[in-house]
Amino acid sequence: MEAWRADLPLREPYRIAYETIDRCETAFVRLVTDGHATGVGCGTADPAMTGETTRDTVQALEDVVRPLLEGEDPLRPAHHLHRLREPLAGRPAARAAVDLALHDLLGRAAGLPLWRILGGFRETIPTSITIGILPADETVERAEELVGRGFRCLKIKGGDDPEVDAERALRVREAVGPDIELRFDANQGYTVEQAVRFVERVRGARLELLEQPTPAGEPALLGRVTAEVPLPVMADESLRSLVDAYRLAHGELADMLNVKLQKVGGLAEALRINAVARAAGLEAMVGCLDEPALGIAAGLAFALAVPNVMYADLDGHLDLAEDPTAGAVVLEDGLLRPTDLPGLGWSG
Repeated sequence: MEAWRADLPLREPYRIAYETIDRCETAFVRLVTDGHATGVGCGTADPAMTGETTRDTVQALEDVVRPLLEGEDPLRPAHHLHRLREPLAGRPAARAAVDLALHDLLGRAAGLPLWRILGGFRETIPTSITIGILPADETVERAEELVGRGFRCLKIKGGDDPEVDAERALRVREAVGPDIELRFDANQGYTVEQAVRFVERVRGARLELLEQPTPAGEPALLGRVTAEVPLPVMADESLRSLVDAYRLAHGELADMLNVKLQKVGGLAEALRINAVARAAGLEAMVGCLDEPALGIAAGLAFALAVPNVMYADLDGHLDLAEDPTAGAVVLEDGLLRPTDLPGLGWSG
């Protein structure tokens, strides 16, 4: 096993409700076998989202994963991930890195793309692309530019002021016309009352969904918004584990779930969470952090494999100034498709 850290700057920083982001710190792991197959994965830590740093992730890979994996059968991912579950508790990015590497190795050994191995339900999926918190004029300019590049779905970030946010969304709708899908992500920035007021104010924008309007630590507030507004409400920061998925579904606290592989610990856990969502009749979206194309390829494999992942927000690689795994996915006119190389689709 080899593990290393990469510091990947963004071309342009952007702002969300609780921070400004200017770089992506990622841990990579490569699993080498005594045959021809290797597997590569990545773990993107975010203290606010995964509760760990990249230093924590690399250290966990070296101190925990290496001694448990080296010398073992490389084609038993479920076995290894079960053994790593307790030692990597609280380290979802580290779990995601080794999970992706094991699945990549499995696909490469089989000579098949992972999205086919996992189910192969669809061949492509449209992705949204994110507009950070900007003044209204700049938000409209960015929206028009992205639509001109072929994107058919935009996600607008907000959460500072519901009145200002509503104006931005309404102006974007006016600028891009009726055929572009618009989503809004408040990133925990609203109270229940602000979220309700925002939805009332923004009806003319015909938003597709409202993502995580209230603080993640108070799931009951999310449930109140879900019950009070006609717009579908999606849980993001409130969903970090299989237990969270069950609580959100059982309590009817959200209409939709945003499953991010780095946040939940990889593909195996994402598939379990999706089974809960499907049993509860909830639609799911596969999301991402700022992460290299290799991580996006894993999210894409998940989205293509199962029927009820109806939405994708897989744009986290597009703003990287440098990406050592560039080319792991193909983006054309807002549609993501795999490379169809074995495993996660990257040849490195």
